[in-house]
Amino acid sequence: MNVLVAGGTGFIGSVLCAELADRGHEVTALSRTPDGDSLPDDVNVAIGDVGAYDSIAGTVAAHDAVVNLVALSPLFQPSGDKSHESVHLEGTRNLVRAAEEGDTQRFVQMSALSAHPHAETAYLRAKGRAEGVVKESSLEWTIVRPSVVFGDGGEFVEFTKTLTTPHVTALPDGGRTRFQPIWVGDLAPMLADAVEDDAHVGETYEIGGPEVLSLADVTELAYEAEGKSVTILPIPSALANVGLSAVGPVPFVPFGPDQARSLEIDNTVAENDISAFGVEDADLTTLSAHLGLEGNHSAFHEPGS
Repeated sequence: MNVLVAGGTGFIGSVLCAELADRGHEVTALSRTPDGDSLPDDVNVAIGDVGAYDSIAGTVAAHDAVVNLVALSPLFQPSGDKSHESVHLEGTRNLVRAAEEGDTQRFVQMSALSAHPHAETAYLRAKGRAEGVVKESSLEWTIVRPSVVFGDGGEFVEFTKTLTTPHVTALPDGGRTRFQPIWVGDLAPMLADAVEDDAHVGETYEIGGPEVLSLADVTELAYEAEGKSVTILPIPSALANVGLSAVGPVPFVPFGPDQARSLEIDNTVAENDISAFGVEDADLTTLSAHLGLEGNHSAFHEPGS
């Protein structure tokens, strides 16, 4: 199968491209500014901007399947002329149109937990509207909604350290917001299965990792991996929102009110759809294992607890 991975040179895309290539597919990574250094030699690279239809139409038409991983981070304010709507919604609309006009059959869309047209953040609203574009298309679509994804080159742990300081730090409500982080090396095979297997057509999957961690848990793990300790002081969410709203317009400050709201929304699944891919919690990598930490952390929770 000829597979185009839009955003294929990014954090998740480079791992997925390698997975698809290992399975014998002919893979092309699409990017605005492609850097093939992170890709296997047998993965092709194409230049294209999903925000500009004419730059991607010909490339998309040459493929049997498209995986859309193009995204702006929900953790930082968009920069330049990019917005969540222009990238997630208009970019998806252009990819879907190119796929339909180019007779591409399969389309896998990576969305996000809590995505909805009327969600509380611009990121989740754009992701929710983009899902509607995919579902209304004539394509054989699958939508995957993962929790936060971690791994080498990922931003989740680094964002946590940007938001905090070692030794003593303050977090909104003491860092009670919950996540269910999944390792990129566990997510990529599921995305590849969605490309290959007809059984996944027309399905929307919510995917989480093997444990539920609060933001405080993640902060403690991040610094423990560096041999540092941290004491977390709670501050009211309302106060944090005021502070982030005040710095929102400042160009060199990466956070704003939208990011403050995102830190109030739990990022966990009600039911983990990893079972649709023949996977169980015990098969997945924990964040602590990825960080090289051993032993059990009693503050952490099993999914659903």
